[in-house]
Amino acid sequence: MATERIISARRDVGDPQEERVNYSLRPGRLDEYVGQPALIEKLRITLEAVRQRGEPMEHILLHGPPGLGKTTLAHIIANELDTHVTVTTGPALTKAGDLVGILTKLQPRDVLFIDEIHRLPVTVEEYIYSAMEDFRIEVPIDSGMHAKTITLPLKPFCLIGATTRAGLLSGPMRSRFGITHNLEFYSEGIC
Repeated sequence: MATERIISARRDVGDPQEERVNYSLRPGRLDEYVGQPALIEKLRITLEAVRQRGEPMEHILLHGPPGLGKTTLAHIIANELDTHVTVTTGPALTKAGDLVGILTKLQPRDVLFIDEIHRLPVTVEEYIYSAMEDFRIEVPIDSGMHAKTITLPLKPFCLIGATTRAGLLSGPMRSRFGITHNLEFYSEGIC
């Protein structure tokens, strides 16, 4: 039960049905989202332009304290684009192969949400650069003197990165996001 979870540090106390109910309470569209008016306006304009042009959404970096809606916004953007969202975390992507597997499964205009993106290992981060810029990824085959590289084309996608520690992102990584926004705490009047 929810009260047990509040009292207990254990996260496995709630049942799956309760978790579905909690998830269903999250806003699903921009019109339902409360707060962050500057970001919402920016997203409305961008989403309208993307729909008219039939292009993928720009890559988005959301940063700020935990609990302000970064994950919810990623799901809202996918809903607004009428596409699928794939969710992962920076620490879960331990090697380039993890990233390659995810990227090659994405469909055109899908959203890839990476929470805690500041915790991506440097080797994985370097692979994501060409994926973000050119929608391709280079995979090394073999090593040593006989090493070869295969270039895999990717379908155009939108990467949404979320972090509580934007200062830990490298400059090259930050520069690849078209939209960067700091989520701020809500005022008392927003409920």
